[in-house]
Amino acid sequence: MNLNQIVNMVLRLLMRRAINTGVNAGINAASNMGKNKRKRQAPEEAFDQAPEPQQPKMTPEQRERQRQIRQARRAAKAARRNAR
Repeated sequence: MNLNQIVNMVLRLLMRRAINTGVNAGINAASNMGKNKRKRQAPEEAFDQAPEPQQPKMTPEQRERQRQIRQARRAAKAARRNAR
């Protein structure tokens, strides 16, 4: 094998890698076209914001009401499933 063939082989390998990287980057960019891009906050901005207030805990009456609503939804779903 002469030097010319070795150089051509190495150049083909490098070109293949470069082209594949470019094609993959283009496909990834095209597949993200419709998605919203989130901006990353700078560390200084993250500390300037106040923490979000936590929701108050539910009272026992509210908790019982939520449980009844969940049970009613499950019963309605089961009734729809059995009606088929």
